[in-house]
Amino acid sequence: MTRRLVVGITGATGAVYGTRLLARARALGAETHLVVTPAGVLNVHHELGLDRQALEALADHAHAPGDIGACIASGSFATAAMVIAPCSMKSLAAIAHGFGDNLLTRAADVTLKERRRLLLLVRETPFNLAHLRNMTAVTEMGGIVFPPLPAFYHRPASIDELVDDTVERVLGLLGLDAATPRAWSGL
Repeated sequence: MTRRLVVGITGATGAVYGTRLLARARALGAETHLVVTPAGVLNVHHELGLDRQALEALADHAHAPGDIGACIASGSFATAAMVIAPCSMKSLAAIAHGFGDNLLTRAADVTLKERRRLLLLVRETPFNLAHLRNMTAVTEMGGIVFPPLPAFYHRPASIDELVDDTVERVLGLLGLDAATPRAWSGL
């Protein structure tokens, strides 16, 4: 059975997490449905030099954020999980308060209501009280708040290794058995 994943990209910094996740999910045989906010498109272009067309080519299916009638807006469209990488504080707040005003936040709401796995790679520091409360609300609803914090104990030699390590951990949490997160083996 093909694993169907919804991938969201917002305007928070860290666009490489979303693009690398799309590429790796494809390599593992997962079907991906992408939705990118307008700020996400700007940030992908700024950080990675990709335009919308190049970004959408990384996914099996791309949906416009205003297309509230897309398949991923309905719980009847079976998906394994959803990840938003990176996830802005604006999108986090909308999800925490059930404000599905665009396809990204509606798809996240559907993921939660259907009791499917939702991972948010939140990007902002330092956190203010509203951020923390919104993360708590999403966690209480069953979502997983996953700030993409690097694991230095593997002694990464490059930024690519740091990003890849995070992406593999995320894919493992999303249920892709073929993901290869590196485990701590002890001292």
